[in-house]
Formats: sequence, structure tokens, C-alpha cells
Amino acid sequence: MLSLLHIENIAVIEQADITFDRGFNVLSGETGAGKSIIIDAISAILGERTYREVIRTGADKAYVSAVFSGIRQLDWFAQNHVPYEEELFIQREIFLDGRNICKVNGRGVSVSVLRALGSDLISIHGQHDSQQLFDEEQHLGFLDAFAGDAALLGRYRSLFEKVTACRREVDRLSMDESEKLRRQETLQYQINELEKADLKSGEDERLQARQKILVNAEKLMKSLNLSVDDLFGDEERDGAISALEQALHRLSGAARLDDTVASLLDKLQEISYNLVDVSEELRAHRDSFSDSEDELDQIGARLDLIHKLKRKYGADCDAMLAYLAKARQELDDIVFADEKLAQAKKRLEAAEQEAKTAADALHDFRVEAAGSMETRICQELEALNMPKVRFVCEFTEVPLCPSGTDALRFLMSANVGEALKPLSKVASGGELARIMLAIKNVMAQQDAISTMIFDEVDAGVSGRAAQKVAEKLLQVSQGRQVLCVTHLPQIAALADHHLLISKSQSGERTYTHVDPLDRRGRTKELARMIGGAQITETTLRSAEEMLQS
Repeated sequence: MLSLLHIENIAVIEQADITFDRGFNVLSGETGAGKSIIIDAISAILGERTYREVIRTGADKAYVSAVFSGIRQLDWFAQNHVPYEEELFIQREIFLDGRNICKVNGRGVSVSVLRALGSDLISIHGQHDSQQLFDEEQHLGFLDAFAGDAALLGRYRSLFEKVTACRREVDRLSMDESEKLRRQETLQYQINELEKADLKSGEDERLQARQKILVNAEKLMKSLNLSVDDLFGDEERDGAISALEQALHRLSGAARLDDTVASLLDKLQEISYNLVDVSEELRAHRDSFSDSEDELDQIGARLDLIHKLKRKYGADCDAMLAYLAKARQELDDIVFADEKLAQAKKRLEAAEQEAKTAADALHDFRVEAAGSMETRICQELEALNMPKVRFVCEFTEVPLCPSGTDALRFLMSANVGEALKPLSKVASGGELARIMLAIKNVMAQQDAISTMIFDEVDAGVSGRAAQKVAEKLLQVSQGRQVLCVTHLPQIAALADHHLLISKSQSGERTYTHVDPLDRRGRTKELARMIGGAQITETTLRSAEEMLQS
């Protein structure tokens, strides 16, 4: 559960330490006091997207940290090489330049990795979640989350990817005869042009290197001639090789008398061999420039041809050879298109049949889960003062798609004698809030998340319905920690722990404060929630009665 939340420089909160306890925690306060900022801070700790605009004016960064206690050993820890401890410490810094620094138990992690952990720690339900119920494209996702059909859905999706690949292949091979003829002629021309050029891998780079050498041939020849003369000698002087051979001859006699000289003679002999080898290679390299003018012309013509081809087929010879291979394959596909198209259609038919079988199994699993979901949601809604409601999952078959062959929408009838209709047609704001609360509670029973946050889910709810919502939230908190932002005294009165969010002004700055309330403070806050700004003896007595009951 979430034990401690520390906030620095987020919006109007300069600094706050908030302690949460087990059971039912309520946060209340005037509109605009900063209740939503606390939820934003918790969302930041869970790895949700934040913006630099949340940073308090005048500060260079915002900082949020949280302590969670009694954390189970999630796979996340081993997967991300973070040491597991029952007490979990998360930190996040948000900078004006957009940077984020996140740490879990002292180890740095990315925002996306933190988000994966956050989804296992807290489930947040806000007012906008209720609007998702109007979006029928979201309904199948609700059912899948309830059904726990991840394995079946995963297998189906892998098969559907195969179907998609086969469809692309069929589309690629399908073309009319005139288009086929035009493409065939184009490919044949391109293949002939590239084959005639007889390109070699890396040829352009080698030619450019050789061209650079030949362009500077005169300077190279002068250096090479002088070097060869220095090594082999000329008509006027002996070269280095001759001098080295003379030294070897003179030392040969001394080597028989002195072991040290003999050792040095061996080394000098090895140098002699190497020097002769290098000298021969230099002379051969020099002689290769004898017809450099003709070679330079040939290289220039070859590079001109390659440059023209590059403009059509690729950035270098390797890219053009790859294009040639691709063109040959495409031409082969066209020439044998009818045969290959027939084969591709057979593969597509087999893939679709396999995917359809998996989709049918997924559908059967969903239908069974839907019946259980309908029953449990109706039970929840009955407890939320909607005893006559009917809630139904309506399936419609659709062609194979990433989610199977099912389209799903939720239908409801809130009153006896009324036909089942889409939620958007029949659900009022208060009913929608209770339906989402029911779904959230049913879904929560399927997972092991220990903390649930409800951010003003009481919108549009009043009277007896509000009391039922309060009792349901209290019931949910019996098995897990619940944090609830509310404006309803019926909900606040049932809390195990009550935090008051208030706002004050000092000088030219606004500050938000978070204070735990004792019995007297709770009575006063409930009286404000009942009667507004004017707290009277009557509202105080009503508040006290609510707490006692």
C-alpha cells in the first residue's frame, strides 16, 4: 500500500508530506484547493506522463517520492535488475528542460520502466474513466481484462499477424495484365542495364582510391624512384641493401668468435631479408605506374558510368547490387505471378482458417466470461441503489481483425419495462459513475493491486445513491487500501482516515496544505460539506450524527 507521499514544487504545493493508512482514506476540500494536484503527483510516481508546466513558478524542478509498504515480489524486480524489498521507495524529478530522473530503491530506471511497475501498484479511477463507457470500442477491452484471456488473445494475434502478411503477399502479386506488362518491361530494362554494367561489391570505393593514387602519380613516382635508388643503389653509389650485405659479410667471421656478435648477426640477417622484400615490393609498385595515363582514363569512364547508375538505383555499388537482386525477384514473381498468386491464396486461406479457429475459441471464452461479468456487475449495481437495472454484453460478429471476430457493446436498462439500450442513450451522470464503480470493483477482484484511487467518482450522485456509493467504497477498502477524493459528506463520513486539502495566500504566492483531521476537525469539515461556507450548530449536529452512525 501507499504509506507516504512527499511533494516538492508541484503547482501550488511548495512542500508536503502526506501519510496514508490502511483502509478507507478520504481527501476533501474546497474546489481548487489542490486535490487534483495530489493525484497528479501520485500519477507521476507511477510513471505517467507529466509536463514541465506542473513545476511551481520560480522553481527549476519538481520532486515527488513515495514509500510503499507490504509490496509483493513482482516479476518486475528481476526483469529490471532492481533489488526486491517489501518496503519500496520511488523517486522522480521533473526538470524545466523536460528531463526526468526516476529511481526505484535507489536504482535509476526510465519513465516507461517505472510505468510498468506503477500499473502493478495502484489503480486510479477518475471522472474521465466514466466517459470511456460511452466509447463502445473500449468495451471489449473491459471484458478481456475481466476474463483474463491474455493467452488466448496472444495466440490469436500471432495468427492474425500471419494472416496480415499473407494478405499483403496476395495484394503484391495481384495486378491487371496491362500493369503487369508495364512493370515487366521496366524491370527487364533495369536488370539489363545493371547486368551490362557488371558491378562488383565495393567497386566504386576501390576505384576512387586508385584514382586518387593515379592523379598524384608524378609525385609518387619521384618518391618511389628515389627510394628504390636508395635501397638498390645506382650507377654512382651503392644502396642500403649492398651496405647491409657488406656488414653481414664482415660480421660473419667475428660471429664465430663471440656469441653476442652471433646473436646480433642473426637479427641483422632477418632485417636484411625484410629489407629485400620491402624493396622488391616498392620497385613493383613503382613499375605499376608505367601506364597510369591509360588506367586513369579507364577509371574515370568507369566511375562516370557508376555515377549515372547511382542516380537511378542506389547510393553505392552494394546498394545497386541489392536493387538488382530485388528486381530479379520481382520480375520472377511477375513472370510466374499466376502460379505464385494461387499458392499465396492457398496460404492465406489456411492462415485465415487457423486464425478463425483461434478466434472462435476466444469468442467462446468471452461469452462465458461475459455471463459472469453481467451477473457480478448487476449485483454491484443493486448494492449501489440500482436494484432494477439490467446490464448485458451484446456481441456482434465482425471480420477477422486484431481483436478477433467480436465487437462488443454494453447495453443497459435502468428501469423496469424499459428496453435495453446503449449506455450513452440511457445512463445519466450519476448512473454512469455507479456503473463504472461497479465495473472497477468487479475488475479489482481479478487482480492483486493493493491500492485503488477514486478521483471524484461521485459526480452527479446524491441522496440515497450517494450513501450506497459510500458504503461500496467502504466495502472495497476492507480488502485493499482506498484513496478517494470527494465532495460528498456521505462518503467522507465513512472514511477511516480523513485528509483536508486547503489553500492559503502569503504575500504574492499561493500555498496548498494537507492536514490529517481529528474527530473535531472531521465534524467541522463534514459540516462545511453539508452546509457550505456558513457552518451552523445545525450542520455541526448533522455532521456529528453522520460520524456516529
